[in-house]
Amino acid sequence: MPNVITKRMRLSRRAFLRGVTAMQAPVLVGLPPLVSMFNSTGTAYAKDAAPAESRFVFWYNGNGIPERYWIPAETGSEFQLSACLKPLARSRDDIHVITGLDNAAGRGGTHPHSTSGILTCMQWTGRGAGGPSLDYVVAGKIGNESRFRSLQIGVSQESYGDSMRRNMTWSAADRPLPPEEIPHKMFDRLFGVHEDGWVKRKRSILDTVRQDAAALQKKLPKEDSLRVEEHLTGVRDLERAITALPEQYHFHMEPPDFDGDMRDWPRVAKIQSDLLAYAFATRQTRVASYMLTKCQGIARFPWLGYTAARHHDYTHRDGLAPGADGAAGQRILRDICRWHVEEFAYLLAKLKSIPEGDSNLLDRTLLVFVHEHAEANPHKNTNCPIIVAGHRGKLKTGLHSSMQGTVGELYLTLTDDVLGLGLGSFAKVHGKLSGITV
Repeated sequence: MPNVITKRMRLSRRAFLRGVTAMQAPVLVGLPPLVSMFNSTGTAYAKDAAPAESRFVFWYNGNGIPERYWIPAETGSEFQLSACLKPLARSRDDIHVITGLDNAAGRGGTHPHSTSGILTCMQWTGRGAGGPSLDYVVAGKIGNESRFRSLQIGVSQESYGDSMRRNMTWSAADRPLPPEEIPHKMFDRLFGVHEDGWVKRKRSILDTVRQDAAALQKKLPKEDSLRVEEHLTGVRDLERAITALPEQYHFHMEPPDFDGDMRDWPRVAKIQSDLLAYAFATRQTRVASYMLTKCQGIARFPWLGYTAARHHDYTHRDGLAPGADGAAGQRILRDICRWHVEEFAYLLAKLKSIPEGDSNLLDRTLLVFVHEHAEANPHKNTNCPIIVAGHRGKLKTGLHSSMQGTVGELYLTLTDDVLGLGLGSFAKVHGKLSGITV
């Protein structure tokens, strides 16, 4: 833990550096968690004695998995990471792999049925999800005092399909909250920028807050001053990463006949993860959904060398892909799903790298990683693969558990026994699972 500071200034947990652009648009650069914000033990904020806040991430990937390459063969703490899960090697002690659960509300087989079930535990209405999604329910309990009640983050710019295929967060039946898929727009939302001068590399948003930052750093102890400097450097790196994206990512979605060759998808994914971590670190939100791929997604994967067919094609025998259950098709799905896990592992590592009080952001966060179904070809809704991560509450980690029960029972266990929300039920589910908490 950093050295305790007892005689220097105490900062608000929601402190911002403020500036104005040339067009008089306000800029807000949030501060990272500083030692000066916490009490002498690093467990609560110094100014109001509020305990360190929990965060929640609901992460979604579409088109299912190849079970033989995704599900570990062993259970318990000695399990071996499967081929798809190997990117989580460094985060092994931060995760709990859970299999065996039933997506009960997803019965019916199609992608929209399965997606509605996994996100809301309610049946698809034919137009959209059957009720509020898990992240929306959590945000209703812990997000109301944040600048943003929750953030909906997307990566894939596919516009194929109906709202059930393109949205992850639902406020109620048939009421989607679309994800923000353009990094420039997510950046503007967090920093309050409404002009394109910085996008065109003419200047940095940091130019508008330099005086404010310099004045603050003079008052801070050395450790906090250095942390502010590192934070501002990270913001500048984010600017550079976003402005380096091709022009088509700036302001528009791809057309409906988009062929799915998103060469910059991995770059966009990491930028969006960095922006999410920034939002958590600066306490602008406590809840986020992250839609890496769409329901029934049709993107290609040129960075993996798979462009002969599209994502959904590789999950079924349709004359385009090598074969859903054949060896070649399963290996392709293995590599695609391993990339999904790589991006999730990147976010875990990013959160773990940000100190907060006596620990780090990952220790304060609960993350839930879901697919709409298990084995891809038959749209299987039993034995659903789920990864729970982070160290909020009394969550057990470092395990693979094969359980009996439903996804809804897992969600209720996590909301009430890990996050302490006291829901009592979720989507008419009242039962809970054992083996999730210490």
